[in-house]
Amino acid sequence: MDKECKCEVKLPGFRFHPTEEELLSFYLKGMVLGTKMSGDVIGFLNIYNYHPNELPQLAKTGEREWYFMVPRDRKHGGGGRPNRTTANGFWKATGSDRQIHSGSSRVIGLKKTLVFYEGRAPRGTKTNWIMNEYRLPDKPNKVEDRDIVVCKIYMKATSLKVLEQRAAMDDESPNSLSQHPKRERPSSPTLLLPNNLPELQLPIMNTTDWMHDSFCLNLSPWLDNFTPFIPLC
Repeated sequence: MDKECKCEVKLPGFRFHPTEEELLSFYLKGMVLGTKMSGDVIGFLNIYNYHPNELPQLAKTGEREWYFMVPRDRKHGGGGRPNRTTANGFWKATGSDRQIHSGSSRVIGLKKTLVFYEGRAPRGTKTNWIMNEYRLPDKPNKVEDRDIVVCKIYMKATSLKVLEQRAAMDDESPNSLSQHPKRERPSSPTLLLPNNLPELQLPIMNTTDWMHDSFCLNLSPWLDNFTPFIPLC
């Protein structure tokens, strides 16, 4: 029976981030050969019994990546394709297997990348859950007559392009603030004059009256020779 409890490794500053070579050569190979390990950080779990949202709580360790030793069930006996369906959806491979090499260029394992879809195959809704499945090449991957692989589960990071597209869609939505006219900056207050203010009345003077004004008579003598211009029309 699969052990489904979470038992985190509680070591200060501990971060479990193994390389692909370490996953294959140390952890998976050690599991297949029955080698006793000093630290039990990868639990044994049939992940296909759960939705990916539940897996982080079932892993022994991990913050953004979660690792499991997983038994692979076959659709049609021992020679059929692995059955990766769940109660909520299915894991779909994105391409062919990729070889993993050691420092000596020797092939030490194979990697398959899968994406989780909610719903029933072949249709379904694609999610951001990704799984990298690692297995040993051309060697028995069996523990107690079960085919065993090691899987890394994580969520795909949203790219900047997708974020920009979402922002553009939000701007075009009817409820977007961009659909409403922008508020104009309030103008400075205007001085309002009362409506009943009497009009300014200017004194009406004859054209030549100003020449007899006392102020004008005291001006310089050049005014004596000044002839006012009187329009003819």
